[in-house]
Amino acid sequence: MKFLTSISLAFALTMTPAPALAQSNWNQPAEPYHVAGNIYYVGTEGLGAYLFTGSSGHVLLDGTTPEGAAIIEANITKLGFKLGDVKILLNSHAHFDHSGGLAKLKADTGAQLVAMEGDVSALEGGFYLGSEDVKAMSAPPVKVDRIIKDGDKVSLEGIELTANLTAGHSRGCTSWGAKVSEGGKTYDVLVFCSATVAANRITPPLQYEDIVEDYRATFAKTKTMKVDIPLAPHTEFFGLLAKRDQAKADKAVNPFVDPGAFQPFTAKLEADFEKTLRERTAKGQ
Repeated sequence: MKFLTSISLAFALTMTPAPALAQSNWNQPAEPYHVAGNIYYVGTEGLGAYLFTGSSGHVLLDGTTPEGAAIIEANITKLGFKLGDVKILLNSHAHFDHSGGLAKLKADTGAQLVAMEGDVSALEGGFYLGSEDVKAMSAPPVKVDRIIKDGDKVSLEGIELTANLTAGHSRGCTSWGAKVSEGGKTYDVLVFCSATVAANRITPPLQYEDIVEDYRATFAKTKTMKVDIPLAPHTEFFGLLAKRDQAKADKAVNPFVDPGAFQPFTAKLEADFEKTLRERTAKGQ
């Protein structure tokens, strides 16, 4: 989605019913495609979902919206994989456009849901932390089977993902890292959660305690991260739609290998965050 200002988005989320919040491409079907190594894109046109495949089962990262779950399931099947072979579900963050489909996906696959401790209450309660009464931001509740912390790993045969806590956008916002082999080379992959302000209150009353410190810790962490293949829950991050089209047109080069993209992207997010914080502080929000 095109970024809305933080204040206008917060107003929109408060004043409109959930169906009106979805951007036009959030629930639009998209053809699944190969990203690199054992990673496949199985999300919608606007919201990312990623299938990590292995010989003894698969890992699915993110559930998009409640409506998007059926699209994800259809895409997994189109690729020739079985829903019952999805053994683990992961989430980038507990917002309805990324966690909304998890309950259906869990029921239909029988997979175990693994989530960062900071997002467990929101996932199981079906709410947006700090805006629990805003029903437009709610999602179907889903039971978390395994609670993880920063640095924990999730593994199946042929698959290993590392949970990087990048809090702020949500309290448990998790950027999932992995290594993949492509064309005889090994690459560092990161599905970056997010660090936009969006609907969050970053001046009193805070969305949640220590949210500002969390954002700043995330920006400090991103400066140390080596990312060869940056992916994200929203397709506009890192130009994923253009890369998809480029990959179709030219099989000789993998456009998803883009080591120069991550640091400028997160630097821009940091600058936007600090600017928004200064403006809101000056206005006394």
